[in-house]
Formats: sequence, structure tokens, C-alpha cells
Amino acid sequence: MTPTELSLTIPLLGVFVLFGGCYGLFYSIGQLYKNGQLIVWGYVMYILQCLTTATILALTPLAPLWKLFIIFSCLTYFIIPSLTWRYLKLLHHSTEAQP
Repeated sequence: MTPTELSLTIPLLGVFVLFGGCYGLFYSIGQLYKNGQLIVWGYVMYILQCLTTATILALTPLAPLWKLFIIFSCLTYFIIPSLTWRYLKLLHHSTEAQP
């Protein structure tokens, strides 16, 4: 990997993680405060993460195995906030039911 390729790959991977974190943050805060706009902004962040994934796949010289890992990570990012939110609701309701 040349320095030029590296200087493109590193920021793209950082933006990938940033958009994933913003998706989780907006989704969770939107769920907490029952704010549909924040949830929509979360999904916008996820779409931007998907576009970043496509850019990484098209423009970086990462090995095919790493590119598969990026795809798998992007798909996994989508389900983590909703699964975590459901688990927290279940955990909260189970502690309320105990005397």
C-alpha cells in the first residue's frame, strides 16, 4: 500500500466508524425520548455509513478478506442498536417486576 492509498484508506475507515457510532447514538436517544426525528437521523447516518462502505470497497486497496469484513461490519452495525435497545428494555422491565 502506497502512502497515497494509505492517506485515503485511513480517513475512510475513520468515517465508517464515526457514522456507525452516530447511527447508534441518534437511534438510542431517539428511542429514549420517543423522538422520531432523531431515529430518522440515525438511519441517515447508517445510509451514509453504507455509502462510505461502498467507497471503501471501490477506492481502497484493502485485501478481499478485509473488504468482506467491512461489509459484514456494516451489516452488523445495522442490527446492534435495535438489539441492544430491546435487551435494555427487557432488563429494565424484569427489574421492575422484582419486589
